[in-house]
Amino acid sequence: MPTLDDIRLAAQQLQGRIHRTPMVTSTALNQRFGADLVLKAELFQKTGSFKVRGLLTKLLRLSPEERERGVITVSAGNAAGALAWAARDAGVPATVVMATTAVQAKVDAARGYGATVELVEGDLMGQYERIRDERKLTGVHPFDDEDVITGHGSLGLELLEDRPDLDTVLVPVGGGGLISGVALAVKLVRPEIRVIGIEPEQADVVSRSLAAGEPQKLPTARSIADGLAAPVCGTRNFPLIQQYVDEVVRVSEDALLEATRLVMSRTKLALEPAAAAPFAAMIEGSIQPAGVTASVVSGGNLDVAKLML
Repeated sequence: MPTLDDIRLAAQQLQGRIHRTPMVTSTALNQRFGADLVLKAELFQKTGSFKVRGLLTKLLRLSPEERERGVITVSAGNAAGALAWAARDAGVPATVVMATTAVQAKVDAARGYGATVELVEGDLMGQYERIRDERKLTGVHPFDDEDVITGHGSLGLELLEDRPDLDTVLVPVGGGGLISGVALAVKLVRPEIRVIGIEPEQADVVSRSLAAGEPQKLPTARSIADGLAAPVCGTRNFPLIQQYVDEVVRVSEDALLEATRLVMSRTKLALEPAAAAPFAAMIEGSIQPAGVTASVVSGGNLDVAKLML
């Protein structure tokens, strides 16, 4: 399990390489939800999402031999762009495995950063493992990795430094990488702060894993919040979620769409649906914000056409 010192070291390594994203407020959203809300705007992060924190941390800790072989990851999109950017910055060849249904803007972004993109159908993880082994590449899991978790913990430290008056942190949940890192950092420093995760009803692998007492795998995971549609809960993420996350709630597709439009219209932040998940939970009433509440706006790589539905 990563320690607080590990997270602090990762934050130091990332300093000057990535953005320290701002905390923003919205009077309109505060009035709508009767809360004192602050938004951690990770959509302004390098490549448009929080993912660079963990993946760059991982890349910085690879051996020279691992870098020389080149790296590979599997992703719905944000991890693909983040790894491609980090690998280009380090001069490391990168390959990303993505579904043929991936958002085209995310595919284009990964290619734009110089990665080789492999579009596949069926079992993404199986295809990733096959390509990794055939080409003898260094695998970089997008969330089930201690270095990745540690890098994401840097976001939790920033929340505490920028808003020491925090009472609650709301985090979108996919496979568990972001929330395990943020919760670990927050709880090791301020255990009284509540950390709540939010995931789509149609991709609720973390809720199912918590109910089962062990990591689960979904036969399918599809959501308008494609960044949260992970079919598995990470084996390294799961015990951290069990220990440090107070609650995980589910939200509907309709609420995700409504929340995306609401936050975009009130704040002018061009967030993707995954980043709007905490507001979807507030819309549906499954979360009642208490005290100063930070919502992690996890990314802004959205498919604008989906918002027109």
